[in-house]
Amino acid sequence: MTGRSTAIKVGESAFRWGKVANVVFQGASALALDAKGRLTVPARHREVLQALCNGELTLTKHPEGCLMVFPRPAWEQFRDRVAALPMSAAGWKRVFLGNAQDVEIDSAARVLVAPELRAAAGLQKDVMLLGMGSHFELWDAQAYAAHEAAVMQSELPDALKDFSF
Repeated sequence: MTGRSTAIKVGESAFRWGKVANVVFQGASALALDAKGRLTVPARHREVLQALCNGELTLTKHPEGCLMVFPRPAWEQFRDRVAALPMSAAGWKRVFLGNAQDVEIDSAARVLVAPELRAAAGLQKDVMLLGMGSHFELWDAQAYAAHEAAVMQSELPDALKDFSF
């Protein structure tokens, strides 16, 4: 690649390689795992994921009981930050790095979620895929509904008390 910036047109958006921070995934998608544990990637994210990472994703555990789904460049940034943590965080390094699974979006736009990760997140059939900026969260639908209800009933954290809505 030359010193020029390379842009890829996707719909109405342009992505510059190396600018992972500029890609923002947002919104919720109610989906279903098939009998083999595969998830169909929502159409609105497919082109972006193909352009950004050639459909290469990494899944790992999240501390709140769901899974994190990273496009490979965002995973590599996260992985490097986790790997640099001190020994006092060795347990969390194992959770994040030791459970990471590399996957690819197949020709039918599906991703296989490993049985170990499905079990860890309690994923049955109905799931929610949430865009979280640089990555996604994958929740069991009932677990997410309960989590969101608890958050909505809780007091706003200090970081949001002065936030304008």
